[in-house]
Amino acid sequence: MEASKLKAARLLEQMSAHLATDAGKEIANKVGFVYQLNISPKKMGVDEEIFVVDLKKGAVSTGKYEGTPDAAFTFTDDDFLAIASGKLNPQMAFIR
Repeated sequence: MEASKLKAARLLEQMSAHLATDAGKEIANKVGFVYQLNISPKKMGVDEEIFVVDLKKGAVSTGKYEGTPDAAFTFTDDDFLAIASGKLNPQMAFIR
């Protein structure tokens, strides 16, 4: 993945490394979806970086997904990390 200033990028790098393991490959085979994550440093839509978590191929990449992802989500960097760590309910993030 390309260099990023987002804190979320480090978590996604760890996810990419995990997907390369046998356990990660097993998860990818079970899920089989493609997620596009649009993550902005502070304000949604401003200086947005796009990541693709491809659980069909078991890979994480940067840039817009070629085709139509199964789901696309837009987050601020802090909200993404809070949701990923279980500190923020995704429904609460949606209504903020």
